Amino acid sequence: MINTLRIFNDLKQTMDPIAAEKIVDVIGSVYDELRNSVTKVEFNELKEVVKELAEAEKRTEIRLEKLTERVDELTANVSRLERKVEDLVGEMKGMKLTIQDMKQEIGGLSHTVGYRLEDEAMKSLPALLKRDFSIETQGSLTRDYLEIAPKKYVELNIWGQGLQCGQQVEIIGEAKSQLKKKDVDQFIQTLRILEPIINKPIIPLLVTYQTSVDVRRYIQGKNIALYFSHQL
Repeated sequence: MINTLRIFNDLKQTMDPIAAEKIVDVIGSVYDELRNSVTKVEFNELKEVVKELAEAEKRTEIRLEKLTERVDELTANVSRLERKVEDLVGEMKGMKLTIQDMKQEIGGLSHTVGYRLEDEAMKSLPALLKRDFSIETQGSLTRDYLEIAPKKYVELNIWGQGLQCGQQVEIIGEAKSQLKKKDVDQFIQTLRILEPIINKPIIPLLVTYQTSVDVRRYIQGKNIALYFSHQL
């Protein structure tokens, strides 16, 4: 705060006291105006700052509300996605069971087709073997298991005995609906296992509904008889 008394005392030493008093009054008035003016400016500035802070807070609240809405929306989406995933898992489990059922049905159908081909072959092969290899079958051809070691067996699709030029022979056959090269190789491997066990000449033969030209040529080179279903 300005000391007007001190200023007055200083001025009256060099001028008329009345004039000094007037100057001090003017100085006081100017000081008061300046003080009031600065205070108003600062107050206005403060109001502007407060206003900006209030607006900023309002904008922040709006953003927070929008963020909250977005989070709620994402939460709802996640919940829907979880339900869809659960539904999908359930559908996949059902589909898996369906595929397993189909595999079982197809497997069962494959066995049925294979057994039918074997049955037809066992009825017709005696005549064909007599015609093509002069083999007289002894008894009926059958489907059975041959024990090759204790509790170890080999499944034979077509199995029987016969006489060829007075010599005992063993008839071993395999029936495949669609004969492939790997089937021929597996059959050959089975014959190699059986040869030392049977100790008789083996007449190997294969029966099929269909096979490729390459497989036919491959079989010819292995000295294996091949019969098709239409020949039975």
